[in-house]
Amino acid sequence: MNTAPAPAAPSRRRWRLRRPGRRGQRWLAALLFLLTALLILLALWDWNWFKGPVERAVQARTGRALHIGNLDVDLGRVTTVRADTISFANAAWARQPNMASADRVEIDVRVWPLLRGSVQLPEVRLTRPDVLLQTAPGQGDPGNWVFLGDSRGGTPPQLQRLFIDDGRLQFSDVRGRTDIRLNVRSGQPRQSDAAPPLLVSGKGRWQGNAFTLSGGTESPLQLTDSAHPFRIHLDGRAGATHAVASGTLTNPFALQVFDLQFALSGQDLADLYPLLGIAIPPSPPYALNGRLQRDHNIWRYQRFTGKVGDSDLGGNLQFEVGRERPRLTATLESRRLDFDDLAGFVGAPPKTGSGETANAEQKAEAAQVAASSRVLPDTPYNLGKLRAMDADVRWKAHRINAPSLPLDDMDAHLLLDDGVLRLDPLNFGVAGGDIRSTIRMDARQPQIATSLKASVRGVQLGQLFPDAKLAEQAKGGISGQIDLSGRGNSIAAMLGGSSGDVGVAMGRGHVGNLVMELAGLDITESVKFLFTGDRQIPLRCAFADFGVRDGLMTSRALAVDTTDTIVIGEGTVSLRDESLDLLLRPRPKDKSILVLRSPLRIGGTFKDPSFRPDFKALGLRGAVALALGSIAPPAALLATIETGPGKDANCGGQYAK
Repeated sequence: MNTAPAPAAPSRRRWRLRRPGRRGQRWLAALLFLLTALLILLALWDWNWFKGPVERAVQARTGRALHIGNLDVDLGRVTTVRADTISFANAAWARQPNMASADRVEIDVRVWPLLRGSVQLPEVRLTRPDVLLQTAPGQGDPGNWVFLGDSRGGTPPQLQRLFIDDGRLQFSDVRGRTDIRLNVRSGQPRQSDAAPPLLVSGKGRWQGNAFTLSGGTESPLQLTDSAHPFRIHLDGRAGATHAVASGTLTNPFALQVFDLQFALSGQDLADLYPLLGIAIPPSPPYALNGRLQRDHNIWRYQRFTGKVGDSDLGGNLQFEVGRERPRLTATLESRRLDFDDLAGFVGAPPKTGSGETANAEQKAEAAQVAASSRVLPDTPYNLGKLRAMDADVRWKAHRINAPSLPLDDMDAHLLLDDGVLRLDPLNFGVAGGDIRSTIRMDARQPQIATSLKASVRGVQLGQLFPDAKLAEQAKGGISGQIDLSGRGNSIAAMLGGSSGDVGVAMGRGHVGNLVMELAGLDITESVKFLFTGDRQIPLRCAFADFGVRDGLMTSRALAVDTTDTIVIGEGTVSLRDESLDLLLRPRPKDKSILVLRSPLRIGGTFKDPSFRPDFKALGLRGAVALALGSIAPPAALLATIETGPGKDANCGGQYAK
């Protein structure tokens, strides 16, 4: 039996590394040699060879020279480029040769993204950088941060983190008298891979005024995106003025758009004029807080609240620049207005007694005013401020605190246009009535031309006295009108040279003897020479009408008409000298009374008036031939008197005919 032979088992193929041939050995040796040579070359390469190409490329793009002292590179997946003693030239017009310099600049670069044309910089580190930003000397010329070289764009590098160690930043604006010098350094980032914030501190001069500044901002990397809001928190002081700003800026170099919570405080609002160009009258110390916004030429202080002196103040304010004159527009409101806080509008200091708010300079000024024999403020207005800007301001005060004056509320509208100021209206609620006025001040000439028109309506005599007992002893409605115009640069000068008419009148009422003791005036004994001994003096009417010429008020009609006596007055009041010279002559209505009562002489000054009987002016007992017709009030003034009903209502009675 024949058996078939078993099939042969398949042979196993073995893979073996063949020994290269002689030709392959030569190629391998060449490759190893090239790699070794490349490594040796890289290790021994002087990277300063690239300084020239880099410096020329920067100059072509910016028009400015770049100088690198030493250049080195650490190769890797993230390669570090290191430059020491680096400087960047300033604009050709600048006096200082360098715009920027640094002891060392280190830039980390990811290598592989470069093959795709993407420049990714994980981190940049600056050691002792020094940067100067300055405006050009010519009006409208660009600053040194605007480059004049080849501006052909490209994809900007992607920079993640910037670290600054011991940096300096200076901003100089010679025309604006501004020089700011800041120390800058990087703070601790919130996360390890986050960009660190920038901490700043320094000082300088803003429009010639010294200031200090401290605070922090987001990473400067946000500056590369002009549309990205740049968050800041800064605390600045200029003299006694203190500002704290928190919020965002868009394009901080231009400072054209921002939205900040802005707290502002200081000793005097007038200090803002040299800092911001906003002309505001002197004020007591203040503290305000609101939203500060800017949209190119328009600055807004929105929904601000705070205090000025002892008054609360809130509202909205807009300041527009870029015009021939900047324009201030504001709507202001005070729930409680302390009246003496308005003293700066007339060139006077606020009150400085217990519980009053004033700065040291105002307290010194108040002491001088108290020692002076004058009452009318003589501090001149600043003509430069009145001509520096335009304004449209509405201000309403719902309640006024004025212990010595019965003021209720205020409604004011201030308009300033090309040096002409108008208060139209300036209205006060007073003792149940009101004083309505318009004032015009033309400051376009060396001497301010001022006109005042005011009307007094329905002011209640009893409410003029804060004491309730005194108020019960006085009753009557007071009305009047004032029309004055004059020239001068202070309130005292304006009134001292003014001309026009002043008239005040009161209808039926009564006055008690106790009222005569008001304000500590020693006239109680003198009053008995005018009236009978009754404790209540019934009044049918009273009026005073003066013509004013060159600051001298001369009586045209002056009388007090009671049921049994009429007091006729004459004399002058000098607004220039602040002196009084009035004589009040009593005349009994009952002709059977043969003995005439003694006249009362009112003299002295506004600050120190005197009241005394004048026996020399008594004259002959038979001199009753007085021109009684001269005591009638003018028709315009008579029309304002509330005489009340009854046959005895006509003011002056038969004596006025």
